[in-house]
Amino acid sequence: QVQLVESGGGLVQPGGSLRLSCAASGSIFSIGNMAWYRQAPGKQRELVATITSGGITKYEDSVKGRFAISRDNYKNTVYLQMNSLNAEDAAVYYCYCEWHDSSGWNVGWGQGTQVTVSS
Repeated sequence: QVQLVESGGGLVQPGGSLRLSCAASGSIFSIGNMAWYRQAPGKQRELVATITSGGITKYEDSVKGRFAISRDNYKNTVYLQMNSLNAEDAAVYYCYCEWHDSSGWNVGWGQGTQVTVSS
């Protein structure tokens, strides 16, 4: 069974930085697209950034130039470096992963990590 374990959330002051990590573990043959989503209270979950297995990235407009998604294919881990954080970035952040195992291609989510931006 594949698990996605997130870490790195917390409380940060406006203008500060955080780095989120999400590690996939289990009997994985390969990993495809990985992504970060976020959900603020009372709002729908939204896509923040994506990265393909080849390293091609895309970002939601409000985070362009501030956030950077990356991955380590040897560690089956995706990262989200978040800089210049503001109150609108506060949310629960979820990683998303597509993987190939003995049952075929599957998708899954991390458990979520809270990001709070406050002075």
